[in-house]
This record gives sequence, structure tokens and C-alpha cells, in this order.
Amino acid sequence: MATTADFRNGLCLEFNNELYAIVEFQHVKPGKGGAFVRTKLRNLKTGKVIPNTFNAGVKINIARVERRPYQYLYKDDTGYNFMHSETFEQVSIPEELIMTPSLMKEGQSAEIIFHADTETPLSCELPAFVELKVIYAEPGVKGDTATNTLKPATLETGAQVNVPLFIEEGQIIRVDTRNNAYHERVK
Repeated sequence: MATTADFRNGLCLEFNNELYAIVEFQHVKPGKGGAFVRTKLRNLKTGKVIPNTFNAGVKINIARVERRPYQYLYKDDTGYNFMHSETFEQVSIPEELIMTPSLMKEGQSAEIIFHADTETPLSCELPAFVELKVIYAEPGVKGDTATNTLKPATLETGAQVNVPLFIEEGQIIRVDTRNNAYHERVK
């Protein structure tokens, strides 16, 4: 058992008979009344983020989870297939557990979070940024706008991302997997 004093970002806990990870938290001590902790919790099965407030000192159950390195192999009828980077054992994961499946390409590394007690996969996280090739983008006309304007581009994985006008077909761009947005052009 732990208390709210043990809260930190990324901590996994059991709450309402489900597993949640703390996205962010804030300890609040008002002038009148008891202290409390405001949190944003992400459900590890659905990915939904909910706000919750805990009274200071409340006991919570910490869930034991393990992050393991995997490499994405291919997709088939059973789901997305990954191979453990050290033991070479393979595991198949349904699409719902992957944060941004449209940005995954074969051979890419990922971290799969497992519940340590039951050995069931909870979620799959890609690195913060991935580098992908642009296979289709409308040509941008120089002097077309007075401000930053974006255009849709199709990436090698089939994902659609809005990119600046100067991005052309064949270029490699860095995409932020947390919000599925263009970050920069790779030189």
C-alpha cells in the first residue's frame, strides 16, 4: 500500500477495479480545509484520460507493471505482431492497445507494458518521435500565403499528417507520436 505522497508521473495504480497511469498530478493545500491531490489518470486498457481528486494521505494500491522492449513485425487477422528484442518470443496485440497504430512501420521499436501479476499486455507505446517518408503531398506554391499554412501529406504507413507547404514527396519527416503531428524535416 502506498499513499498520495508516493504519486509521480507514470505511476500505475488500481482505481475502481481498473488499471490507471498517472499522467499529471498537483498537490493542493488550500488556506481552509485539508490538502488534496488533483490528478489526471489514463486508463491503460482504453486510453481514456479522466480527472480525479484524492484527499492527501489516502492509501492506494500500486499495480506492478513491466515495460519490455519489442520490435514490430507485421499485422494479420489476430492483430499486430511484435518480437521481444532480447528473448525473441513473439506476441500478438489487438489494435485498441496501441496508442498510434497508423504511425507504425515494420522493424520499428516499441515498448509494451505488461501487468506483472497476470502477464497480460496493457498497452503499447511508440517512441516519442518516428521518422517516416512522405509518399504523397500536393505541391505548395511559394508566396501562396502570408502566415504558416499546412497541407495534408500521406506517409509511407498510410497515415495522414498536416505538414508545412515546403514539404515535398520523397522527403523524410519526424512525426510526434503523442499527438500525431508534424514536428520537423529530417536532413
